[in-house]
Amino acid sequence: MSKTYRVGIIGFAHMHINSLIKDFGAHPQVELVACADTQPARPELRDATYTRGWNQRHALDVLGVPNAFDSYQEMLTSESFDIILCCAENARHAEVTEACAAAGIHVVAEKPMANSLAHGLRMARAAQAAGTEVIINWPTTWSPAIRKAKALIDDGAIGRVLEVKWRGGHTGPLGMGETHPGITQGAEAMNPTELGATWWHHNATGGGAMLDYCCYGSMLSRWYIGEQAQAAVGMRANLNSSWGDADDNAAMIVRFPHALALLEASWTTRAHGVSPGPIVYGTQGTLIIERKEQQVVRLETGKEAGKEFALDALPSGRATIAEELIHHLDTGDDLHPTLQLGLNLEVMAILDAGVRAADSGQLEMVNNGTWQMGENR
Repeated sequence: MSKTYRVGIIGFAHMHINSLIKDFGAHPQVELVACADTQPARPELRDATYTRGWNQRHALDVLGVPNAFDSYQEMLTSESFDIILCCAENARHAEVTEACAAAGIHVVAEKPMANSLAHGLRMARAAQAAGTEVIINWPTTWSPAIRKAKALIDDGAIGRVLEVKWRGGHTGPLGMGETHPGITQGAEAMNPTELGATWWHHNATGGGAMLDYCCYGSMLSRWYIGEQAQAAVGMRANLNSSWGDADDNAAMIVRFPHALALLEASWTTRAHGVSPGPIVYGTQGTLIIERKEQQVVRLETGKEAGKEFALDALPSGRATIAEELIHHLDTGDDLHPTLQLGLNLEVMAILDAGVRAADSGQLEMVNNGTWQMGENR
């Protein structure tokens, strides 16, 4: 008989909670139990699409979450859970994970893992001490094109990887017209005062474009290159978002032992104009992921016309984070590499070095010696 997993939600700061609840709610072995938000650092002034109040109401009224608590601490003592979906502010992932680990609950935390490596290590240590899991929600994990590029790299299609380029950008998380999976309408226009009341635009809560988008590039470059980074330089700036102190544009250059990564992030981009990537340069060719009607992977070698590859289907029954995690808990099979704790700590170390470099104006070393993995959780 299949086990039923009791799932709760802590934090509605990030709009990806909508797609997470939808995926877990659709799984036949999941029972959605209850939700609670974290206490915001400042009250939000507008109840527009994707703001935290809207996200919570959408969970209750549309996505089938049956009950809400005023605090997550009360919820954890009042109900039993197997899994918590955490989409709190980046700066609060660690405290939520620690509370869940103390209660013996697995956590699916929104990307990035945390706002700093120190907080990521808190999460890892709490989970390992409790024997629970911490899984990071990377939407890119479920992209057939992203996975096809990795398979081609591993097959030697471009030789040895020399550089990974990634650019993530839009008009801001709550920018006009921004849409997210599972919801058709876009965000309504918010004025500067209203945007300034959201956590996204403040460093203290883990806001900013560098954390929001360079995290993707940090993960993809670490996974594609296949070795941990050594150092990073970074720069971040608030160019057009004066309502908060967080950056709205940022860039990192990351040095790996045998490769480089160039990572860009923007909340002021209306159109990229070129493929934002990832683009992977190797000794024998280049792989480009392009976004047409759907994503495609193209190989360029400079000798003939570019070749587009058919995309492989994701494994049956493991095409969402809910399916992957339930399969893992049921069978003990390894999670997809991008979801495993050890790799995600290395990703957090890369991102942390980029943030420190942007603040110091100097080259910063990637901290590779802080964490020694026990079991591969």
